[in-house]
Amino acid sequence: MIIGLLIILLLVLFLPFFVKYVEENLEVFLFVMGFLATIVGGVLDKALLMKALEDPIKITIAVLAAGLLFKWLQTPLEKGVLGISRAMPFRLFIALVVIILGLLSSVITAIIAALILVLIVSVLKLDRQSEVRLVVLACFSIGLGASLTPIGEPLSTIAISKLGEDFFYLIRLIGPEVITAVLIFGILSALLVHPKQNQEGLSSSQASESYGEIIIRTIKIYLFVMGLTLLGSGFEPLINRYLLDLNTGILYWINMISAVLDNATLAAAEISPSMNEATIEAILLGLCISGGMLIPGNIPNIIAAGKLGIASKEWAKFGLPVGLATMFVFFIVITFF
Repeated sequence: MIIGLLIILLLVLFLPFFVKYVEENLEVFLFVMGFLATIVGGVLDKALLMKALEDPIKITIAVLAAGLLFKWLQTPLEKGVLGISRAMPFRLFIALVVIILGLLSSVITAIIAALILVLIVSVLKLDRQSEVRLVVLACFSIGLGASLTPIGEPLSTIAISKLGEDFFYLIRLIGPEVITAVLIFGILSALLVHPKQNQEGLSSSQASESYGEIIIRTIKIYLFVMGLTLLGSGFEPLINRYLLDLNTGILYWINMISAVLDNATLAAAEISPSMNEATIEAILLGLCISGGMLIPGNIPNIIAAGKLGIASKEWAKFGLPVGLATMFVFFIVITFF
C-alpha cells in the first residue's frame, strides 16, 4: 500500500511537467490519481464518494456564477480596472492588487479573490513573464490571506473546527506573519512586474469566452476539487503512519507535499487541540506557503492557471523558488523568534 501511494505521489508531482497531455488536462488527471489513491489506500467507500461529490458543489457554483458575471459585465469591468490602473502609478497599482486580494480573500473567499485576479490580469496588457509573476505572487498572497478566517478556505474552516476556537483565533495566531507575507508579496510584485505592452501575453486570449468554455472550465473545477478530496483521503493512511509523530520542524518542511495534496486534509490529519500554539502555527504556515508552489497546491492556483493558460513548468519555474525562500524565512522566524 505505502509503495503504491508513493508511486501515485511521484506521478502527481512529475507527470504534469513531462507529459503535455497531462498538463493540458490536469484536473481530470488529478481526479484519476485521487480515485486510484483511495483504492490503493483502502479507504474508498460510499461515505467518501458522497463527500467527494458534495465538496466541490459550492466552489463550482461560485466559479460558474463568476464566469457568467464576468462575461456579461466584461466591458464595464474592464473599463473600471483600466481606469483605476491609470489613476495611480503602475507599480503601486500592482502592489495594491496583490495585497488587497490577499487580505480580502479571508472575507470574500479565496475562490472569488482568484476570479477577480483573473479579471484584472486579463485586462492589463503585460508581457508573459510579468503576467505569470503577478498571478503566482497574488495566489501566494490569496492562499495565505484566506487562512485568517474560517470562511476564507477549507483549511482554516477545518482548523477552527478541530481546535474548537472562535472566529478570530487564526488572526491572533498567525495574523502578524500572514499579513507581513502578504505585504512582502505585494512589494515583490511591484518590483518584478513590468508594464510592458505585449499582445502575446496571457491577456491576449481573453477577448471573448463562450458559454461552452465557461461550462467546460466549471466541470474541470468540479473534477479538480473532487480529485483533491479523494487524494487527501487516499493518503491519510500514509500521513497517519509516518507524519503525525514527527518533530515540528521536520513536519513544517514535509508539509511541502501540500503543493500537490489538499492542505485541508493535511490540516485535518495533523492538527490536534492538545498541541501547543507554536506547533499549530508551524503546521498552518507550512501548509499555506507551500500551497502556492505548484498549480495543484491550491484552488486559486488552478482557477487562475486554467483560465489564463499558465503551464505547470511556467508556474513552477517562478513559484518553487519563491515558495522555498518564503518557507526558509518563516522557518527562521518561527524557530528563533
